Amino acid sequence: MRTILVKKILKKLKKEISEDRITENADMRKYTSFRAGGCADFLVEPENENQLIHALNVLRQEKAEFMVLGNGSNVLVRDGGYRGIILKIGSGLSRIDVEDNVLECGSGALLSVISRVALNEGLSGFEFASGIPGSAGGAVFMNAGAYGGEMKHVLESVRVFEFRTGIVREMSVDELDLSYRHSILEETGDVVLSLRIRLQEGDKEEISEKMKELARQRNLKQPVQYPSAGSFFKRPEGYFAGKLVQDAGLKGVSVGGAQVSELHSGFVINTGEATADDIIRLMRLVQNTVYDRFGVMLEPEVRIIGEE
Repeated sequence: MRTILVKKILKKLKKEISEDRITENADMRKYTSFRAGGCADFLVEPENENQLIHALNVLRQEKAEFMVLGNGSNVLVRDGGYRGIILKIGSGLSRIDVEDNVLECGSGALLSVISRVALNEGLSGFEFASGIPGSAGGAVFMNAGAYGGEMKHVLESVRVFEFRTGIVREMSVDELDLSYRHSILEETGDVVLSLRIRLQEGDKEEISEKMKELARQRNLKQPVQYPSAGSFFKRPEGYFAGKLVQDAGLKGVSVGGAQVSELHSGFVINTGEATADDIIRLMRLVQNTVYDRFGVMLEPEVRIIGEE
């Protein structure tokens, strides 16, 4: 971003956000689950919802380049870095309140923590998300799901910062247009502030056993010991991405430090020193090979941002 604009934006941000919550040249390897990629010009970590709204208003008014980041479990920053501001939603927006069968959660609450709260309250229906390493806001943004469950099955409503108008409003689950790994937020740029999840009363022991069984399946079938972004490709209609990759003979194939997992071909992992370029070149190799063999173009589930 232009120096004059940056100074203007930072001056406005610092009216509400302390300087120690603003990091220049932030190494995005520290903030993303792939542990690869370049730096962002600035990373801003609001401590509460009011600071987040202030930051969004500043960025909206100045028409600045920015992106909202949750737990970083579905994002890859290219090695050239991100020329803009990353708004990191974290622990300052992670409250979880329970009333009857409804959990009201800040957008920074981790899905794993929400699932434990639900267990403690004897509420069932969120077990599917117990092993997803994302935050609540990001889960709404992409309608996260696993093991047959999706956010749209449990979500009641969300409060969002509407980017077009700069107002905060509530949206029903129907307004979100939730489908496979998609919400209308991808088109509008609106930002989730909080959400309401409605669950059902259940037996604590049964809920706990289901969560343990899903964890056992993940540990058995997924390369959880390596940095990754989970399932790398979206599921093509009528197919399974991992099976297409495996049938194309790509299991275990590597580019630099990036590898198609030998345990689950739907995962691309960082074996230790992968660059973002390694991961992207491997992605393209997989896409081209699968397309040549089966006529199916795999679409990444991972959001890839920044400059090469």
